[in-house]
Parts: sequence; structure tokens; C-alpha cells
Amino acid sequence: MFNSTFKIVYIIEFFVVFVVRQTYTARYRKTPIATKRTQLIDLGLLALIGLGMLTPLIYVFTDRLDFADYILPDWIGWLGVLLFGVAIWLLWRSHADLGRNWTPTPGPRGEHTLITTGIYRSIRHPMYAAHLLWGVAQAMILHNWIAGLSLIVFLVPQYLLRVGQEEEMMLEEFGQTYREYTERTGRIVPRLGGSSSRS
Repeated sequence: MFNSTFKIVYIIEFFVVFVVRQTYTARYRKTPIATKRTQLIDLGLLALIGLGMLTPLIYVFTDRLDFADYILPDWIGWLGVLLFGVAIWLLWRSHADLGRNWTPTPGPRGEHTLITTGIYRSIRHPMYAAHLLWGVAQAMILHNWIAGLSLIVFLVPQYLLRVGQEEEMMLEEFGQTYREYTERTGRIVPRLGGSSSRS
């Protein structure tokens, strides 16, 4: 149950993520989507991510998942807390830089523009990077095979299935301009050199 420092810190950071996402969702909800591309698979992926976020709350506030606990040194837990903080910053920065171009599912907003400044100067998908980092941090903070790993287990398929789809959409929308952008940036980590867009 709610009986460890790491659980308390996790809930605090989880709440900060919730505030960040809800703030930007409310701010940009009224901006129309130019092309609605939501598919059944998108809804299914969102549902799985929701489950991945709900499972840690069950673990924190009940003892139903305690049978799956594992033991890690405290320093790993605190490193996870730090990584979660970086993920929160990256998520906030992603929303702030993307502005009204953000959509929860693939599909450009009305008057959609290509953002290549701020965090997008270095990586093309910082929100995916933030969520994947959150998933790793969660496993380090919550020492439980189910609650700790739930988010990363569902995030990886989402990333693999959606990032290519989103890049194709951007190529259709912005053509050569986006192609050149992919050559100087990484997908979820900054490019250190080379010309391949795979990273």
C-alpha cells in the first residue's frame, strides 16, 4: 500500500504529469483537426497506455500486486525519480514548443506548421522520448514486476506502430522540407552525426 517514500514520490510526479497534459489538452482542444486519421488501433493503443498508467495506482493504493514485488537498491529508485523528473520536463517542453499543433492521435491541426525549434531542433518525437523515459523510471521507482513494467511494456508497441505512421503523415504534409529535417535530427535522441533518419 501507500507505505514507502518511492510510492509517495511517484504519485507526486504522476500528478505533475497529469497537470501538464491536462493543461495543454484543455488549451488546444478547440483547435480543429484538419484531417482526422484516428483508427481503431489508435484507440486500442491509447487504452493500453491508460492501463499502463492505471496499474501503478492500483499498486500504490492497494496491496493487490504486492506478490510481484522485487528488490532493488535505493539508489536505483532515486535515479528513477530523477529520470522521471527529466521525463516531466521533456513532456512539458514538447507541449510548449509544439503549441496548437499537438494532437493525441495522428492528424494535423488546422493551419498545421512544422515545428523545428526548441526541443524539436534536436529530436522529432520528444513526447515519445518523454513517455519511454517515464516507463523506464517507473520500473526503477516501483519495485514490482507488474506495476513497475506496465507502462514500458505498452509504450514500446505504441512507439513502433505509430512513429512511422506519423512520419509518413508529415512527409505528405511538408514533403522535402520534412525530409531534410529528418536528416539533421534523431527520432527520440539527438543525432550525433551521419545522415540516416533512423534513431
